[in-house]
Amino acid sequence: MILKTASRVMARLSIRARLVWGAALVLLAFLAGAGWAVQQAHADSVRAARFARLQSTVYLLMARAELNASNALVMPVGLAEPRLSLPASGLYASIANADTGEQWQSPSTLGLAPPFQRRVATGEWRYDVLQGAAAGQGFLAAAYGVKWSVNDRSAALVFSVLEDKAAFDREMDAFGRTLWTWLGGTGLLLLLAQTLLLRWGLAPLRRVTRELRRIEDGEQARVQGRYPSEIAGLTDNLNTLIDQERARQTRYKHALDDLAHSLKTPLAVMRATLDDTSQLPVTVTQQMAEQVARMNDIVGHQLGRAGASGAARFAPPLALAPILIRIRDSLAKVYADKNLVFTVDCPPELTWRMDEGDAFEILGNVLDNAAKWARHAVTVRIWRDTDHGTDQLCIRVTDDGPGFGDLQAVRQRGVRLDEQVPGHGIGLAVVRDLVASHQGEVKLSNADAGGAQLDIVLPAA
Repeated sequence: MILKTASRVMARLSIRARLVWGAALVLLAFLAGAGWAVQQAHADSVRAARFARLQSTVYLLMARAELNASNALVMPVGLAEPRLSLPASGLYASIANADTGEQWQSPSTLGLAPPFQRRVATGEWRYDVLQGAAAGQGFLAAAYGVKWSVNDRSAALVFSVLEDKAAFDREMDAFGRTLWTWLGGTGLLLLLAQTLLLRWGLAPLRRVTRELRRIEDGEQARVQGRYPSEIAGLTDNLNTLIDQERARQTRYKHALDDLAHSLKTPLAVMRATLDDTSQLPVTVTQQMAEQVARMNDIVGHQLGRAGASGAARFAPPLALAPILIRIRDSLAKVYADKNLVFTVDCPPELTWRMDEGDAFEILGNVLDNAAKWARHAVTVRIWRDTDHGTDQLCIRVTDDGPGFGDLQAVRQRGVRLDEQVPGHGIGLAVVRDLVASHQGEVKLSNADAGGAQLDIVLPAA
């Protein structure tokens, strides 16, 4: 339950908050690890230095120790280390004779019972942290075992030196406070710098958000700012989607306009037929059926035209040769009475980023229009042009019909030269709109050998 709640809270956090919290946690973990490592390293260094001083004190004791004729330990009254002569000074020494059980203790142990080490192998150095009899009392201890020989006499001696651990603890506490104070201050400065850097780094995203709000409010048409390379692809794709949506809305409006325009004639014919009472019922029914079929064709064609996707930057590459062959085979059946010869020139491996519905609409319309006006032959050629430094798809359709009589009239929207031919009623308007949605160009001309020629150039998405 706690994990689910935490995941929901994290999901609501902004990118900036996630980065700040993530950086804070990583920084906290790093500073804690680094501080602990530095503190341990310093403690080991100070402890080693203090053990080295205790070792030096042991050497001083060894230099002053003597054995008398009865193998008893003899020590001078004055010692080289003044703290060993001062009671409760915090530095204590002991020399134990393992053979006789005798033990000498420095004057600094007066009234105290330090935990000296009595059992150390000969030639062995031993360093320990020992606990005293009082609660919280500790000592740093260094001990050395030696075989002491004088003439023909020898004794096993253990030299032991203790130092009160309180001074060591105070030094460690002072170092720890200083260390963590500086690390904490450094961490706050780094976190502040990280927050400022993140604010600066995420500024382009905030600008994009503001531009999108202005687009939603109608204050601007598209994303206009210049952004870093990591965001430029996103803004370019957003502009493409915005342009496609506006082009789609424009096509919807034009399709509805064309639909209303195209339905006027069939509706007028039907109205006139119904008003003419002299028509026979069979004739009336036949005329009504013809006009209804024509209206159905018009509606279906305009709906397909309005639903075309337009420029397809996100569409997968589409093989054009199979689509062209399917359209050719369908038109050969539709115009079987004309015995048309269709010549198709399209490399099998040629692909282009385009919606399949758009490909059928463009190629189907231009080939149908050419077949409708052709006398004997229709030729279509599709190739990829990269010779001019740009990647373009070129489509050329020619027929051996009468050609275009008035090219200016054909280029005007709503003017169709094929309105006198039954069964179409849409013309080149669909092709022009679709090609324009792909940022392409349609060129109409009369072929040198006679007939019409239509060229379509589509730039790469």
